[in-house]
Amino acid sequence: MLNDPLAAALCKILNAEKVGKREVLIKPASAIMKKVLTIMNEQNLVGGFELVEDGKGGIIKLNLLGNINKCGVIKPRFSTKKLGYEKWEKRYLPAKDFGIIIVSTPKGVMTHIEAKEKGFGGKLLAYCY
Repeated sequence: MLNDPLAAALCKILNAEKVGKREVLIKPASAIMKKVLTIMNEQNLVGGFELVEDGKGGIIKLNLLGNINKCGVIKPRFSTKKLGYEKWEKRYLPAKDFGIIIVSTPKGVMTHIEAKEKGFGGKLLAYCY
């Protein structure tokens, strides 16, 4: 049993990127994982993905582009206010305006850049650059 499926998925993606694979299968699929992958797809970090139903939680078939240097989850899931993102950028991202932090806000899952623009705080989920 997996304690953190999102952490396992991001680790699997990073390992597949390092060895140069073009495709990776992630299981089990979850709603939060689909939202995180959608955001990573919008940022051109990963290619498209499709959900394959297998009766055991689903499998996500993800195409890789080779654009990820590092990605991972943020544990514990720190809370942040709308003005506190700079502190977390310094901790998890290598440079200013390089990479994204994925945040769960009251208005849904989004990048820290969108959350800053809209003025939302939230829980930090993952980072990717």
